[in-house]
Amino acid sequence: MDTRVQKARPAAALSSHPARYPARKAFGFLICGLGCFVLLSGLARQLLGASPNMRAALLGGGTAAAATALGTLPVLLSQNFSKRTYDCFLGFGAGVMLGATSFSLVIPALAAAKAGGAGNWGASLSVGAGMLMGAALLLVLDRVISTEGILRPSDAGNPHSLSAISMKRAWLFVWAVALHNLPEGLAIGVAYGGVELGKANSLATGISIQDVPEGLVVALALRTVGYGRGLSTALGVASGLIEPVAAVAGVALIGISAGLLPFALAAAAGAMLFVIANDVVPESHQHGHGTWASVALIFGFILMTVLDTALG
Repeated sequence: MDTRVQKARPAAALSSHPARYPARKAFGFLICGLGCFVLLSGLARQLLGASPNMRAALLGGGTAAAATALGTLPVLLSQNFSKRTYDCFLGFGAGVMLGATSFSLVIPALAAAKAGGAGNWGASLSVGAGMLMGAALLLVLDRVISTEGILRPSDAGNPHSLSAISMKRAWLFVWAVALHNLPEGLAIGVAYGGVELGKANSLATGISIQDVPEGLVVALALRTVGYGRGLSTALGVASGLIEPVAAVAGVALIGISAGLLPFALAAAAGAMLFVIANDVVPESHQHGHGTWASVALIFGFILMTVLDTALG
């Protein structure tokens, strides 16, 4: 989930180099979109008849995907956020995610390990190892799936340059961002599969808040290299669709063996910490508003602390 991908040409270049697509391509995208909608509707109907945990995970992952879609609306409506507002939103989301990771993943992981018979040292070491494994997996993913250079500003220099190769790079970009959303969806699913409903809801809320500016980043990056508002918005929405799928997979993982719960929760916590430290916080400090972002992070953490301890 690398949010540092919006470095591109100024939006002023868009008016002089508009992206043009033949009607048949637009019709093809419409047919593909309808097909995906039908398939997802069928999957949703099947899951609604499954366990309550599965339905809750699907709803939580769907909420995160909807938050990503919400973030793309300013691009669709040609609205702009100030850099300071954007950085504060990211900082607040990081604080919420940090609080949710602590109270909804780490503490339940320790409790689950002790419930399985581990002592204090055993539970602490096993949870620490799980967190390290989750962070290491995200580090490998971050190295393998890179968005650097996928969107080249030079593509907007020619009104006819958005060819099949350019479209392929755009989809590769969306796919890379979607893969970075995978651990967030898995964390939601693992939480709904093994912890209290209130804590799982808190985690899903924190991830959803962070996903709003993420959707904006994806759509804005596509828009600034010459893609139309509609297509940029659609691809931004598509980047979040992996989260409900991953959430369902997380519940299924816990269903295989209850003994996996402490390690799975800890691995999800490690992955989330890596996302916060490596992506969200650096991005929120990138435009010179680090103090504002840090204050927003503290408020976000306090909010999630209250929600997780006083209300849940």
